[in-house]
Amino acid sequence: MLGAGSAAGLLGVLSAADNAHAREHYTRPAHAKGMAPVKIKSVKAIATAPQGSNLIVVKVETTEPGLYGLGCATFTQRAAAVVTAIDTYLNEFCVGKDVDNIEDMWHSTYVSSYWRNGPVLNNALSGLDEALWDIKGKRAGMPVYQLLGGKARFAIPCYTHANGNTPEAVADDVQRIMDRGFKYIRIQQGGYGAVGATEQKPDFKAAGFGGPTDNYMNERAYLKSVPKLFEAVRKRCGDEIELLHDIHERVQPMDAINMIKALEEYRPFFIEDPFSPENMGWFRQLRQSTTVPIAMGELFNNVNEFRDPMANQWFDYIRCHVSQIGGITPAMKVARLGEWFNIKTAWHGPGDVSPVGHSAHAHVDLAVWNFGIQEAVSFNDKTQAIFKGCPTMKDGYMSVNEVPGLGVDIDEKEAAKYPITTKSNWQVRKFDGTSIRP
Repeated sequence: MLGAGSAAGLLGVLSAADNAHAREHYTRPAHAKGMAPVKIKSVKAIATAPQGSNLIVVKVETTEPGLYGLGCATFTQRAAAVVTAIDTYLNEFCVGKDVDNIEDMWHSTYVSSYWRNGPVLNNALSGLDEALWDIKGKRAGMPVYQLLGGKARFAIPCYTHANGNTPEAVADDVQRIMDRGFKYIRIQQGGYGAVGATEQKPDFKAAGFGGPTDNYMNERAYLKSVPKLFEAVRKRCGDEIELLHDIHERVQPMDAINMIKALEEYRPFFIEDPFSPENMGWFRQLRQSTTVPIAMGELFNNVNEFRDPMANQWFDYIRCHVSQIGGITPAMKVARLGEWFNIKTAWHGPGDVSPVGHSAHAHVDLAVWNFGIQEAVSFNDKTQAIFKGCPTMKDGYMSVNEVPGLGVDIDEKEAAKYPITTKSNWQVRKFDGTSIRP
């Protein structure tokens, strides 16, 4: 036993010496080395309006030469305020922080002003968050969707918009869009609430009430027109095409419920935003009244606004503005929560979202299982000259630029050719001049 113990002790000494020698000459493989810390050097806003709508992009520069990230912070109606928030406050707060700690950066930025963010600060935070994901993808050598779990689909099915001042004109437009390969089409007669579809002059205009560019909505005419619109399009274009419609919160809750019930026979893919945020309590009655799928959340400002409606399964599609709720980080959390309740994504993707923002949508869309639908994109030549690597559309599908990060770059000199404006009007009125929400 003594001999065995001595031998074991000797083997232990030899083993320790061998291990020390091995450690001294061990070369760590590349995959196990990790990455050296990189700090934020500056945060700035880039403002441009190549298609008329104000676009705001956040650029995060780092201490690693040539490495930067881009994110969308577009709040078209209050663009100048977002620029100030980014350049004055966000830059000061972020400089010197580690670019890799996205979760900590999101939460610390969110509460750093004490009061919870409104839309201006939320858009600034969204731009920062998306830019940090862009940087992380570049550092990893992967598209962002790979960091979110990889592809759950080969490309992203999208819907686009058909319009016209009569049901027949809308049906003609739907047919043209179907010929381009789209399987999902949102139909609107005139603007939201049929604004512009009638030549009728409201009394408030004659009385000189309101602003000169304020729009008029005839609520009764709109409510009667939508079922007729669906009937005309179904008759002309068949049952295979998926049809969507956006109420845009512009009618009273009970009127919205009755109209949606009248649409059941035409099988809408979804009806969007039936109620304003102030009227969320009506969802319970809506659910009891109709089986038509509902999309909601475009005007939600705080991610916590989704919790109770999703837990109660009040709607079927998450219709939020990713650059409004705080970027990719909260969007992924909302999407994952929706998976538990069979609620799908339908990110808001209008023309007043930058190509960087559309790319952020697309990377999340590719990765989440409970994807529903995505709003299609269309970029003019000026926009594509500014933003290299824009998402592309083909046969009704969106695809991303398959490079590390979000895949979109920006030409700042080209962007400067199209300055933003501070003029904005989102005002619709009733016949007597009463303001209509939203």
